Amino acid sequence: MRCCSPHDNRCPHCGANPAHDLAWQDDYRRWRPMVERAVAWLVARGNRRLRYRGTATNDRWLHHCTAALNLRRLVNLGLTHTSGTCILAAIHP
Repeated sequence: MRCCSPHDNRCPHCGANPAHDLAWQDDYRRWRPMVERAVAWLVARGNRRLRYRGTATNDRWLHHCTAALNLRRLVNLGLTHTSGTCILAAIHP
């Protein structure tokens, strides 16, 4: 008898455990800080709860909100708009 569902790959009793998979750990360490930062930016602006009823409306709102955050980040990195083209300034260390 299995202790968990067949789709749960995190159960230590069922063999496949991400804690022992080095490739999974590397990906997790690589992407988690960026994901956590993006979520923190959303939450910092008072977005702890969904604003609308319905999945489609909330999905559209989330996509617009994240697009605005990405645009703000690009502007802070030096994005400029001149003569119909957008240029990202070179970053000097």
